[in-house]
Amino acid sequence: MATAAPAAAAATDAVAPKKGKKKLLIIIGALVAVLALGGGAAVFMMKKNAAATEEGEDGAEAPAKAEAKHDPKAVPTFVPLDPFTVNLADRDSERYAQVGITLEVADAHLGDKIKAYMPAIRNNILMALADKTAEQLGDREGKAKFAEQVRREASRAMGYEVEDPEEKAADDEDKPKKKKSKKKAEEMPITAVQFSNFIIQ
Repeated sequence: MATAAPAAAAATDAVAPKKGKKKLLIIIGALVAVLALGGGAAVFMMKKNAAATEEGEDGAEAPAKAEAKHDPKAVPTFVPLDPFTVNLADRDSERYAQVGITLEVADAHLGDKIKAYMPAIRNNILMALADKTAEQLGDREGKAKFAEQVRREASRAMGYEVEDPEEKAADDEDKPKKKKSKKKAEEMPITAVQFSNFIIQ
């Protein structure tokens, strides 16, 4: 009887490892399946986001972006520029302006894009400011016109087609009845220009 008990215990031990190995293989198989499904879902989502980004850049979803810009609850992104100090175009005296400018855009992605184009944007703004006289920038209306010019020049530096209102007025006077062959101007990415300081001396 003593020999029968060890033989039965050995048989039980032999069966137990087989059941344990089956359970281990099932658990490992389930984990691999879960990881594969999770990885597939992650790849699918990444491709979907990349496709949505490409569509937005190509302009296919421009109406949706335009609606987002007009959403009063959306928080804008502000991109401050280093202050500009430039000699003005006054001929009778040496005058200069020191101007602090902050660009307002609809989303943070555009804010990052502006930072990439910063040298060209600063150049265009400096050139526009250097063409102004103290009289042109002295009153509120002159500052508002300059803010709109900064908006156009910064958008041009980023590669957007922007129509100049003065050129448009001249074209309208020259060719009042002919249709324009020019490409339609794009909506500017910069929604507003804010001045943090404006000193003319």
